[in-house]
Amino acid sequence: MATVTFRDETATGKPLAEFALPDLPESISARELVRLRVREEVARHNAAPSHHFRGLVKPTEAEAELNGYRMRTARRLDWERQADAAEAAFVRNGFLLLVGDRQIEDLDTEIDLITDPVVSFIKLVPLVGG
Repeated sequence: MATVTFRDETATGKPLAEFALPDLPESISARELVRLRVREEVARHNAAPSHHFRGLVKPTEAEAELNGYRMRTARRLDWERQADAAEAAFVRNGFLLLVGDRQIEDLDTEIDLITDPVVSFIKLVPLVGG
């Protein structure tokens, strides 16, 4: 079994937040890893729902703010809906997924968590204008 550290970083590599999950399989697909991360962050939010959500993707009816999203009401989130949104965001380059020293470009890529136990997520912000 492996322990993986999920880390959010800026485009320049500055760490913003991180958490670890123990007891994961030694090898896992990038898709499963993204879904595990989202499930964990939603579970943490749902344990004490608030108006603020710090997660990989924006919940519906939420507004982006510094280091997270502001929701109109403190409510529970559906982790599967959030995980589906994260997969869609990955496909449209909403964030980068880095494992060790390589960028993962396909959600079906198998990742060896024993060799590379740190997974970094870099949210990309669309440019305004043209």
